[in-house]
Amino acid sequence: MSDENEQHENDSQADASNADETVDFEPLTATYERLRHSTDSAALSEFARRPLPDRSDQAAFSRATALLEAVAGNAHTPVEDRVFLAETMPFPNILVKLSTDESPEVRKAVAGNADDKNWLVGRLTKDESPEVRATALRNKRTSWKMRLEGAEDSTMDSDTLDFLGSLGTQVEPDAPVVLATMVRRAVALNPNVSDRMLQQLAQDASSDVQKAAQRQLAEK
Repeated sequence: MSDENEQHENDSQADASNADETVDFEPLTATYERLRHSTDSAALSEFARRPLPDRSDQAAFSRATALLEAVAGNAHTPVEDRVFLAETMPFPNILVKLSTDESPEVRKAVAGNADDKNWLVGRLTKDESPEVRATALRNKRTSWKMRLEGAEDSTMDSDTLDFLGSLGTQVEPDAPVVLATMVRRAVALNPNVSDRMLQQLAQDASSDVQKAAQRQLAEK
């Protein structure tokens, strides 16, 4: 290799190194905005799937999770990567961003995330998508208040009512007795409850649930 070519290669390597250092030292807010407005789907996908730094490096870890919020909120991030983040991330800032995603598939993934805060999964029980609402109601983070409201919802699908009607019995047998009983009674009174569930509730251990289910069966 000639001296001139060798010098040119060394200069190129130096330029690349300097560019990396520039990215490394780019202020967080600048990088956040760059990712938030990026239209490079491939680069956004790579960032979404990139392993997080070890928690022992607190600065790098915090930076990475903050930047994932920008990636999560960018519509140019492929939907499968937004679903991946919604299913796997435990960080509220990222899940909150994804909970308002335009794709029901992404919101459904958030609704099923066991790391949701109860107020977030509770909000998703009111989502416009029936699938998102149903998934949120099955999340153990959902409050009993939201479960009761779901059981009372006249637009609720029978499959979700089957789940709610099993709370405190086949599902979560150690659930608070009074709260689970209130939910099962509401299911018995819901016009969309399946005949199978209604028959089951008519044999419930709670007399209040039994009476509600038997009354519904008598009116059919």
